[in-house]
Amino acid sequence: MDKKKIKIIVVVFVIVGMLLTGLSSVFAQTNAEQEKSKLEQQLAELESKIIAQERDVTITQAERERLQYEVSNIKKRIDQLNAQIRQAEATVKTLTGQIQQTQSSINTTIAKIEDLRRRLSGNLRSIYEEDKKSTIEIFLSEDNISDFFNSVFGLEILSSETRNILGEITTLKVNLEIEKDNLDGKRTETEKMARIQALQAEETRRIQAAQEALLRDAQNKEANQKQELETLKRQAAEIRARIFELAGTPTSEAPTFEEAYEIALWVEGLTGVRPAFLLAILQQESNIGKNVGQCYIADATSGASVHVTTGQRYSNGIHPTRDLPKLLAIANELNLDPYKTPVSCPMSFGYGGAMGPAQFIPSTWELYRGRLQTLLGRPANPWMINDSFLASGILLADSGAKAKTIAGEWKAAMIYFSGSTTNSAYYFYADQVLARADAIQKDIDKMLKY
Repeated sequence: MDKKKIKIIVVVFVIVGMLLTGLSSVFAQTNAEQEKSKLEQQLAELESKIIAQERDVTITQAERERLQYEVSNIKKRIDQLNAQIRQAEATVKTLTGQIQQTQSSINTTIAKIEDLRRRLSGNLRSIYEEDKKSTIEIFLSEDNISDFFNSVFGLEILSSETRNILGEITTLKVNLEIEKDNLDGKRTETEKMARIQALQAEETRRIQAAQEALLRDAQNKEANQKQELETLKRQAAEIRARIFELAGTPTSEAPTFEEAYEIALWVEGLTGVRPAFLLAILQQESNIGKNVGQCYIADATSGASVHVTTGQRYSNGIHPTRDLPKLLAIANELNLDPYKTPVSCPMSFGYGGAMGPAQFIPSTWELYRGRLQTLLGRPANPWMINDSFLASGILLADSGAKAKTIAGEWKAAMIYFSGSTTNSAYYFYADQVLARADAIQKDIDKMLKY
């Protein structure tokens, strides 16, 4: 086989290898997009369930609060009835004592009446015996006329006093019996009222028991609904995290979406750049810390680099005069090994060498190094998440993003990518960033809501 044929075969193998690699990358990207789409659909379904579950929890909470209010009122009513029953029982006890005293007085009065009746009976017999005597007989039976008149007068007085005493005692007895009847009536009415109140209290306690059972059911239902809601929220959070991972290559140091938002919020306080816009820029550049570079510098003179995993060598790894010296200086300041510190691989044109999540080339990083050190109080590290976020925030703020307008953010995105706003070929980048920022803002709103 001649050399020409061998060269042709080698070229064919290289081309086939490149095609297979490209197809593998395309398939991987397609699978990731399909999984992401599937997860986003699951997330939308979960969010609908979360909204419905929150509505159910609100309804159950209102029902539980209503039942608590009713049970509280029932308890107050029972307390009132119990107090009225105790008052009625005390009244019955007092009336019973009064009736007993009245009955004792009646008995004493009856005894007096009987005694007076006996005495009256004797007096009446004496009067009767005297009435049978004639005036002459009475006169002759006395020793003198004075005794005669005394006897007649004494009988008259005795008869009159006896009648008066008998009348008073009879009146007293009648009054006592009337009082006793009145007290008996009051006691009977009070006892009836106490019995009615006792029945009301018993019925109220039955209602209370039923309401408390409903309240327990409502409380259990609310607890179960809240638990289910928390489960749905946790599932939604897990799916969001998974969707975030699919945005790029996962690394153990990459922040979660919530952590990235917190850092962006901190940057907003220092620069005025909207968190969603900052995250969109960083996600567009390096998938927010999940793809901080796939190449190492291999030559400190030429700037050539090698791929971290494949070992492929790039002669245009980093600009040898503009960026390489500054990269070496940054690595030295941070005590990093420049040959083991990841930077971006070059594309088919230009140079690589961009650093960290913000993908700053060393010469651009140098422009902001002093301001970063002032804000951080230490040398800034482009491979640290917080430092790279802040660097991006400063650049974007200087480019118009702190105005928080569509025009300002579009301009900042263009300058961030290409250094100007004039090249229409790069408009797609700014448009993509703004669309991504809208999607991220929706995710932020959902995260803060749930």
